[in-house]
Amino acid sequence: MSDSIPWWQSGVIYQIYPRSFQDSNGDGVGDLPGILQRLDYVCSLGVDAVWISPIYPSPMHDFGYDVADYTGIHPLFGTMDDFDQVLEAAHARGLRLILDLVPNHTSDEHPWFLESRSSRDNPKRDWYFWRDPKPDGGLPNNWRGAFGGPAWTFDPQTGQYYLHQFDPHQPELNYRNPEVLAAMLDAMRFWLDKGVDGFRVDVITMMIKDVALRDNPPNPEWDGVNPADSLKPVYSRNQPEVHEIVRAMRRLLDSYPGDRVLIGETWVRGEYLQYYGAALDECQLPFNFDLIRTPWTAHDVCAAVEYYEAGVPQGGWPNYVLGNHDQPRVASRVGANQARVAQMALLTLRGTPTCYYGDEIGMENVPIPPEFVQDPPAVRQPEIADAVGRDPERTPMQWDAGPNAGFSAQDATPWLPLAADYATRNVAMQERDSTSPLALFRALTDLRRSEPALAVGDYATVKTGVADIYAYTRTAPGCAGSLIVLNFGCEAHTLNLSAVGFRAEIALATELQRGGVVELAALNVAANEGLVLRLVR
Repeated sequence: MSDSIPWWQSGVIYQIYPRSFQDSNGDGVGDLPGILQRLDYVCSLGVDAVWISPIYPSPMHDFGYDVADYTGIHPLFGTMDDFDQVLEAAHARGLRLILDLVPNHTSDEHPWFLESRSSRDNPKRDWYFWRDPKPDGGLPNNWRGAFGGPAWTFDPQTGQYYLHQFDPHQPELNYRNPEVLAAMLDAMRFWLDKGVDGFRVDVITMMIKDVALRDNPPNPEWDGVNPADSLKPVYSRNQPEVHEIVRAMRRLLDSYPGDRVLIGETWVRGEYLQYYGAALDECQLPFNFDLIRTPWTAHDVCAAVEYYEAGVPQGGWPNYVLGNHDQPRVASRVGANQARVAQMALLTLRGTPTCYYGDEIGMENVPIPPEFVQDPPAVRQPEIADAVGRDPERTPMQWDAGPNAGFSAQDATPWLPLAADYATRNVAMQERDSTSPLALFRALTDLRRSEPALAVGDYATVKTGVADIYAYTRTAPGCAGSLIVLNFGCEAHTLNLSAVGFRAEIALATELQRGGVVELAALNVAANEGLVLRLVR
C-alpha cells in the first residue's frame, strides 16, 4: 500500500468493549491486562487499529459513558501503567489505538459538575445547562431522555433543573461557554501526548444545543415504542455551531504527527455527510450506520451504498459499520446464513470497515433474564426492555469451551451471562476449522491487504438482473480489480456477467470451499453465498 495513503483509509478497525473482552483477575469484568493478553489474537485478525470503549473513572451508571475523570483509568480496568503497557504493546505489533471520547456529557460525580451544582454563582455554573422551572412549575422544555423520562432533573439545592439527554447521572456540557471546549481539548491533548492514534467521539452531533432550548416538534414517524423517539431532535442536535467545535478537535489532532484520526458517532442517514466538513476539516470518518438500519435485501443495500457513494464529498473517504455495543449483533439481525455475506460486504465495499468484537466468530445476541438486566434504558423502562436494552450484544467474548468460555476464571461470575452456545461457537474451535466464520474473516482481511483495489480502489455497481443478487467491482490503476457477487437469497442462481469484460477466478467464497477459474457468462452462485472474483485481463 502506498505510504501516501493514511492508515485509517486502508485499514480495518476492531472495537473492543473492555468489560466483555477478557477478565484477567477473576472479578467477572474484562480489563486492560486482559486486552494485553489477547493482543496477539487481535493482530491475527488482520486488523489495523483497536478502538476501546470508555475506560475512564466512572460511577458506571452507563458503563463508562458517564465520565468522572477524562484523564484517568477506572480501577475496574486497571491502572495507567496497564494502559501504557497496552498502548506500547499495540504499537509494537503495528496496531493503532483509538480511545472513546465522551464530550457531550460528564458524570454527575465529575468535579466540574460538583462545582457547577454547588451554587448558582459558581464559576462553573455555566459549564452545564441550568434552567428555572416554567412559571407553572413545569420543565424548561419538552425534551426527552434517550434512556426514559424527561431530559431534565430538578436540583432542590439550587432550585433549578439541569439537562441530560441520556441518564439523569449524565449532565450535558455547555459548549457555548468557550472554557468547556478548552478543557476538553486539554483532556484530548493528555492522551495524544501519550501516543493514542485518535478518538471515536460519542454523540458528536449533540455537543451544541439550540441557544433558546426550544421545544422539539412531534415526530410523525414515531412507531409508538420508545418515548424518546416521539419528538424530532430539531433543536437538540445538529446545530450549525457544532461544526466549529468539531473543527477545533480536528485541528488539535492535525497538530500531532502520525495521521491521528477523528471518528464521529453520527446516526441519521445523510447526517454523517455534514461532518466531513466543507473543507474536509472535521471528521475523517463520520460513522455511517446505514448497513445496520437498512433492510437486508440486495436492492436496499445496493441503494444505500449508491446513496452514500453519491454523497461522500470529493476527497472524503467512506466507512461502514455492521455492529457495535449499541446495536443487535449482525448474526442476529440477518441470520446465521447471511452473516458471512454481510461480513464479505463489510470488508470489500469502498471504505474503512469497523468490526465489533465477536462478530468475527458469528456471536449472536444473548437473551438476558430480567434479573440480570443492567443496561440503563432497559432498567428504567422495563416495559420496553427488549426493544431498548443493549445487554444482549455486550456479553463476554467466547474464547474456548472451558469454564466461562475462557473469558474469566472458573470460579468467577461474568458480569453478563454467557451465550448458551459458547461451547460450540468459540475462537479455539473455529481456529481448528478451515471453513469457520473466523477463517473467513481472516481470509477477507488478508485479501484486502494483498489487493489494493479492495483496500482503496474505486467502486461501481454491476447490474445482474436478479433481485437477490448485489454485485459490484473494486478497481485500481494498473490492475483489473475484483468483482464481488453477493446472494442475499436462499436460492441458487446462474448469472451472465460477461459485460464486466474480463476472465475471472474465485479469490474467496463465503463457505471457503470454492476456487478456480469461472465463466462469467454462466456464473453459478449458491444460496446465501458471496464470492470475491479476481478479474484477469
